[in-house]
Parts: sequence; C-alpha cells; structure tokens
Amino acid sequence: MIEIPEAVSLAKQLYGALAGRRIKRVVAGLSPHKFAWFHGDPAGYDALLGGRTVDQAVSHGGMVEVKAGNASLLFSDGVVFRFHREKEPRPAKHQLLVEFEDGAALSCSVQMYGGLVCFQDGDYDNQYYQAAKEKPSPLSKGFDRAYFTKLLSEPGADKLSAKALLATEQRIPGLGNGVLQDILYQAGIHPKRKLSSLIGPDRDRLFDSVRGVLAEMTSQGGRDTETDLFGSKGGYRTRLSKNTVGKACPACGSAIEKMAYMGGSVYVCPGCQPL
Repeated sequence: MIEIPEAVSLAKQLYGALAGRRIKRVVAGLSPHKFAWFHGDPAGYDALLGGRTVDQAVSHGGMVEVKAGNASLLFSDGVVFRFHREKEPRPAKHQLLVEFEDGAALSCSVQMYGGLVCFQDGDYDNQYYQAAKEKPSPLSKGFDRAYFTKLLSEPGADKLSAKALLATEQRIPGLGNGVLQDILYQAGIHPKRKLSSLIGPDRDRLFDSVRGVLAEMTSQGGRDTETDLFGSKGGYRTRLSKNTVGKACPACGSAIEKMAYMGGSVYVCPGCQPL
C-alpha cells in the first residue's frame, strides 16, 4: 500500500520519468476491478488528459498526484505503478494505461483496492484528498511536538489504542497500518495499548518515532514490502512486517508475532512491546 514514504518516492520518480512528456492516449478501466475507484466515467479520462503535457508530480500524505496543466491524476492505496520505455511490452491487464507521444507509457494496476482519480482543478471535493493536502506531514516542520500533543488531546483520544490513534480517521494522512508497525516497535509500544496508559516519556518516544521512522523510510525510498515505479523494492528493511514474522527480534531475541486487530494484521515483538 502507498503510505507516506512510498508516496514521496513515487512522486519523485514519476516527475523524473514523465515531466515534459505529452500524453497521447489514456485507457482507464480496461480490466474490471471491484475495488478500483474512479472519479466520474473512466471512459472520459482520455478526453481530460489527451494532448496535455505532464508538468508536476507531488505527494499528499499517502496519495500521489500527477498534474498536466489543469488536469490531475490522483493515486492512492493499493495502486502499483510501472513505467515502460518505448517498445517495452505493456501488461495485458491494467486499470489505467497512459501512453505518451514519444512511445513511453505508464501502467497502473490495483491490488486489493485503490484509487485512480482524474479531475480538473476544483472538480474533486474529496475529504481525504483535502485532509492530505491541508494537514502537516510528519516529514514537515509543521508536525512538531505541540501539534502532536494537540492530536493526543482531542476529545475521546484517551480511549483509543495506539493503532487507532495513529492509523485511523486520517488524523495523520498517509500513516497507515504498514508504517505503523515499525513506528510502534521503535517506540516500544504495543498497538493495543490505550493512550490513557501512556505517560510522558511514552508519548515523547512515540512522537520521536513517528518523525524518525518515517524520515528513515522516506530517505531510503520506501519499505522493502513495497515496489517503486520500476519494480524495485524500497531500501528500508522493515523490522516488523510479513518479511520478519516468526524471526527473532534483533533487540531482545523474542519471536516476532502476527495477530489480527482492527480489521487488519499487526506485528509485535512481545519482549520490546509489552501490553
């Protein structure tokens, strides 16, 4: 899934690969997918984008926006990108294909679920998109200790678990269940622990971990559980993920555990993250 580190990396790669290229044709919705989300009729994407030149690619939380004039393509969640050079084969199945006049192409497919949204400026009033644009990223100066303390002090926050606090309700756009695992591991906090049980030093470690772990993941091009524009895995080696479950924790030697919680899987070191 695209989360903050992957969104930043993909935006940089997409800008490097696509900026200045003129769009020849767009095919959207070729391979039906129940959980591929479009905006309006995907058949109209070609008319919105055809003939335009890509001039920008930016990230907002866990979203990636590619702009061509006053039109945008916005990607989120489980979209997988691939860049294809001239004469390189394109996949037979995809949810979006953007072909350029110089022969290059961008294909996008959806894993579990994902958004592939095309719109003109001012024509997409989506709360998640707006929140991702407006709220400060943990990678920015605006996400300081005072801002984090304000999040922890919101009404009802004390009743939330650590996972619910950080990775639900778009409190921190782009911080999802994927990056959450190493953030809580680094902070020594179990995902089921209630905020009310976290004393001052716990909260300080959590803030430092949110900022530090996301910065480390981003600087290394995303996590090793995800792939980039060219099919390569991110350079950040996850401590807690599907890649490490059952293995020994490098800090204490306990076996990394996997459990179901809040509609998804969480990974925990029982030694470093006591409940």
